[in-house]
Amino acid sequence: MAKKKEITVEDKLRSLYNLQLIDSQIDKIRDIRGELPLEVRDLEDELEGTKKRIEQLKQGLEEINERISIKKNLIAEAKELIKKYIKQQKNVRNNREFDSLTKETEYQELEIQLAEKNINEFKAQIEQKNESIDEIKSISSEKTKHLKHKKSELDKILKETEKEETVLLKKSEVYKKKIEDRLIFAYNRIRANVKNGLAIVPIERGAAGGSYFTIPPQIQMEIASRKKIITDEHSGRILVDEVLANEQKQKMQKLFSKL
Repeated sequence: MAKKKEITVEDKLRSLYNLQLIDSQIDKIRDIRGELPLEVRDLEDELEGTKKRIEQLKQGLEEINERISIKKNLIAEAKELIKKYIKQQKNVRNNREFDSLTKETEYQELEIQLAEKNINEFKAQIEQKNESIDEIKSISSEKTKHLKHKKSELDKILKETEKEETVLLKKSEVYKKKIEDRLIFAYNRIRANVKNGLAIVPIERGAAGGSYFTIPPQIQMEIASRKKIITDEHSGRILVDEVLANEQKQKMQKLFSKL
């Protein structure tokens, strides 16, 4: 029975750096999209908001029209009552009844005046709401055009990058399975805590990639020996030697060029 090959620290470092190169490539793809997905989502939310606002205004218009209808009915009823009272005044038996009917007539005339005033106020509200609806529709139209343009831009980028990202995500998962959970946890934690997402960096000119802090020669030798996993004391990132990094970069570049 063939003996199972032991996974060395060097194997782990190579797998980790391969994973970093793949994830960095995925990061680049997502950077190309930039804020576009967020912009599209924000515009969609804004348009949904304007749609609801228009619906609320239209509902308000319906309620005002109902009030106008009620006031018009009140005016019609008041006019009928006035006719009735005027007719009754012709048949009164004394001044008291005549004065009473006159007061009722005057009251109904006041009711008509108040209702007409209310109707004019309601019409002014209708005009204001219609102006608001027109203004919102105009803004919504511009936002819809802007959204269409942004979606077209995003779709174009997605078509260009989606296939590549899907392949890389699968490759990323393949390399993660080659690495023990403890190291993957550390890798993900470091990536989340650094701006550029670089959890594993090579030694460059005696310092960790992207850092100005020089690494002591003894530590550099230990890193080059690939006997244990060493982290940068300043950034906490995992360190690999430049030779290993260049070898893996060349290997991964061949993979990326085929996508």
